[in-house]
Amino acid sequence: MNPLDTIAQHCQQLRLSGLAQTVPQAVALATQEAWSLETFLSYVLEQEVSQRQHRRVERLLRQARLPPHKTLDQFDQDRLPLRVRRQMAGLIEGQFIPHAENILIFGQPGTGKTHLAAALAYEWVHRDFPVLFMPTFKLVDTLLRAKRDYQLEAELKRLDRFAVVVLDDIGYVQQSRDEMEVMFTFLAERYERRSVVITSNLVFSQWNQIFKDPLTTAAAIDRVVHHSRIIEFGADMGSVRAEQAAQRQLQLSQPPADLSDPI
Repeated sequence: MNPLDTIAQHCQQLRLSGLAQTVPQAVALATQEAWSLETFLSYVLEQEVSQRQHRRVERLLRQARLPPHKTLDQFDQDRLPLRVRRQMAGLIEGQFIPHAENILIFGQPGTGKTHLAAALAYEWVHRDFPVLFMPTFKLVDTLLRAKRDYQLEAELKRLDRFAVVVLDDIGYVQQSRDEMEVMFTFLAERYERRSVVITSNLVFSQWNQIFKDPLTTAAAIDRVVHHSRIIEFGADMGSVRAEQAAQRQLQLSQPPADLSDPI
């Protein structure tokens, strides 16, 4: 067995798969460039760290369950109020996450709430924050099944692994008493410990439609508002989906260009 094969074998035993792949190329470069031992060691370790980070981001993205094609590159930030645009750099970096602060995104259907929440979550994953994106009805269903099976505490602990849980469209959940209880339990469990991002088409004065009971509604609002940042899409903002549909219709209605040569 030659030295490179021995090194590769040792790397596999030590679970340094990135290092095992890098060494042959690094040896060739070191020989060509006359690297010092320190330069060689620094290079191969940098490659191992880089590959580990890449694999971790891929794993976090799979766990996050983010909707496809909803990144900041595809989001029109000009639609955001100026005050929010000024906060975007801090939001993208996830500065609020270590402090267990929440983000609440309000707006009419189709204004871009889900896209913004998903795009920010995508950025947080790339900054090494574990994130879970779920439509609210799915989270409620998951918690109800866990409660039925006497596994609610275990499920809450599993969710606790995520630094941020994004609850999309909380306003569409018309809670029964059981649904309201597990939702409140979830919010209370994460209060001042982990971050929650909530998108809703209902302002706080309408949250009694979600939690039914006035006391529970007030308690839920108190927990999510405390240590939170609120993003409001203005009432004058139209639906992105409606605008896109209108644009497509306009394009379809236009006659095709005449590409024939003039006579």
